[in-house]
Amino acid sequence: MRVAIFGAGAIGGYLGVKLAEAGADVSFIARGPHLAAMRANGVTLKSGGETHNVRPLLCTDDPGEAGPQDYVIVTLKAHSLPGAAPQIARLMGPDTTLVTGINGVPYWYFYGIDSPWRDRVIENVDPGGGLWDVLHPSRVLHAIVYPAAEVTEPGVIEHGYGDRFSLGEPDGSRSERAEALSRLMIAAGLKAPVRPRIRDEIWVKLWGNLAFNPISALTGSTLDRIAGRPDLRAVSRAMMVEGRDVAEALGIRFAIDVDKRLDGGAEVGAHKTSMLQDLERGRPMEIDAILGAVVELGGLVDRPMPNCELVLALVRERARLAGCYPI
Repeated sequence: MRVAIFGAGAIGGYLGVKLAEAGADVSFIARGPHLAAMRANGVTLKSGGETHNVRPLLCTDDPGEAGPQDYVIVTLKAHSLPGAAPQIARLMGPDTTLVTGINGVPYWYFYGIDSPWRDRVIENVDPGGGLWDVLHPSRVLHAIVYPAAEVTEPGVIEHGYGDRFSLGEPDGSRSERAEALSRLMIAAGLKAPVRPRIRDEIWVKLWGNLAFNPISALTGSTLDRIAGRPDLRAVSRAMMVEGRDVAEALGIRFAIDVDKRLDGGAEVGAHKTSMLQDLERGRPMEIDAILGAVVELGGLVDRPMPNCELVLALVRERARLAGCYPI
């Protein structure tokens, strides 16, 4: 099976090493010093007290070198996807499946859905519908990413925790392409359930992220403090209640309540969210996919979101001043 990892950073590198060890023909699409190190020394993964080194057949910044794939797994930050779409398309043959392992509300969210907003473009994640046109949602299989990993030095990835990638078709079917990828990932030692209601699970992860991530960027606090301190927990809870109201108006069913989701964040411990890490490193932040898109959806279903709108305005300005968000 030919698999390209587009954006082979921390999560993509972790996944690519696991799939390569399971026998997949993996190509790593990356750039900069990380790419140079992978070309020279292979990809090193430190996980569970063990060190793995894989020397991929191909590490490149030119997707044309890899050619059409069976699966293209995209593990970019959401804001990078529109600019990368033409390059990703170079890996797509007639039967290629695009696996979107991206945080937040996905650009294909309303594809084929039975709702008044069927096939609607979400401007916060797909301005002008460019992604929809170049990477049509019919090619998409979604992956919800639960592991935490970090590139500790070029070519070296340290896996912190988690091994689950939930898979789901936008139409809820148990397609052969979903089942085949699930089997490969399970053979690689990962958990890869195929979910019939992938949007429900998208929202469970997003539910916490829409509050934890921007609050962490504004305060510098880790998850244990945000979910544990009464004042920060109250702000998080208010935002999550607003998000839940929007999701339920869109037909989402939550299997847990808001306080259990907050407790789950606290259990992660002194962890810096990805948004805080990006702010500290001067990198673009996933504000629009994680919170901006939720506020946009709130407008569609006519649900008030005063707390989310307030925090969104503040975190966008915080990011602008740090050079991590467009002016």
